[in-house]
Amino acid sequence: MIKDILNTAEAAMKKTLAHTEHEFSTINTGKAQPSMVESVMVEAYGSMMPLKNCATTTTPDARSIVITPFDKGLLKAIERAILGANIGLNPAVQGAIVRCPIPELTGERRAELVKVANRYAEAGRVQIRNNRRDALEGVKKIQKDKTASEDECKRAEKDVQTLTDKYIGFIDAALKAKESELRG
Repeated sequence: MIKDILNTAEAAMKKTLAHTEHEFSTINTGKAQPSMVESVMVEAYGSMMPLKNCATTTTPDARSIVITPFDKGLLKAIERAILGANIGLNPAVQGAIVRCPIPELTGERRAELVKVANRYAEAGRVQIRNNRRDALEGVKKIQKDKTASEDECKRAEKDVQTLTDKYIGFIDAALKAKESELRG
């Protein structure tokens, strides 16, 4: 039963780490990455859908993103969606594609993006701590129900804290890598 709580806590923490790393990947570091635009919501066929569901995204070089819609009628909608997403890109329709040149990052913009990365990291840390709280509540319930010894519960609490420290460390390492990438 305690093992289930630990496994559930670790699975939740892994999911939180993956989400935080995905958030980091959406931050523009001056290098073209498809993830920068894939989650932009496009109005297509009377509803909103992520760009990745209505177009392919490629990076022919480090300074541009090329979007090829599955339906050529979506070119203008994709251009409007990227402009409206306010992600610092100026898309241009060129024939059957939308090209997004990646602007050079200014020092001010880099500092701004470091702050965004720190916010994402803090949100990840908070979620990890919430996962810890949930696991500790489960351990306390087991202790209260007397379905495990007090020693087993104390050991489980230490294991939960160890997991928490480990995953917060992973988030901190990912943040440090992203900051150094942003600072160039």
